[in-house]
Amino acid sequence: MSSPRRRTAAAVALSGAISAALLATPAAPAAVVDGTALTVVHGIRNSTSGNWSGYAATGGGFTSVSAGWTEPAVTCRSQTSYASFWIGLDGDGSNSVEQVGTESDCSGGRPVYSAWYEMYPSGPVGLTGPVSPGDAMHASVTSGGAGSFTLVLADRTRGWTRTVQAHLDNPALASAEVIAEAPSDAAGVLPLSDFGTAAFTGASADGTPLGAFRPDPITMANGGTTKAAPGPISASGDFTVTWRSG
Repeated sequence: MSSPRRRTAAAVALSGAISAALLATPAAPAAVVDGTALTVVHGIRNSTSGNWSGYAATGGGFTSVSAGWTEPAVTCRSQTSYASFWIGLDGDGSNSVEQVGTESDCSGGRPVYSAWYEMYPSGPVGLTGPVSPGDAMHASVTSGGAGSFTLVLADRTRGWTRTVQAHLDNPALASAEVIAEAPSDAAGVLPLSDFGTAAFTGASADGTPLGAFRPDPITMANGGTTKAAPGPISASGDFTVTWRSG
């Protein structure tokens, strides 16, 4: 099997024209765009994605995003499975994502934890440093202009920090998101690990709590089966994502 990658643009991306039309109509009926089911309630999109669950702020012009989370412990069965927890810019309304996060996978019935960053559509790059369930992680992605980015991931429990300077031509800076994801390979979305509940804290964009942007709550579902769903987001940017099924 090829290495998992985070395929984000096709899962929740919207064309600018359709996105603007939906957001301008508070009572709009459900719609499906690029495989994502959308409803609009009081101007907030409520999306269903095949591989994302969490919150995404849209509208463009974002230059930074940050959040913390507690690394979930996965329950492993016989199936190989994967779960990613990350923060990033772009991906909802654009074809690139600048992201950094961790992985809670199951291989051969045993849990495997790791860290990575990705400048999608390029593939993920592993970050050195041990990750264990219960570790207090914190991450940030910051645009420095002219396509430059600083990605930082810290394990505050173990005391390590990794900083990456990266470049991406013509970034849209269309969105800021904090996400639990079922990664994908060339064949499509991979089985999602049973991660229980992922607790994100202090999610913010451009130094402002993410909830102030009225972000889009995204439920991960496929074929009528809900795989993971976000809880409410607090004024300080705290929320949970709960695993529902494998």
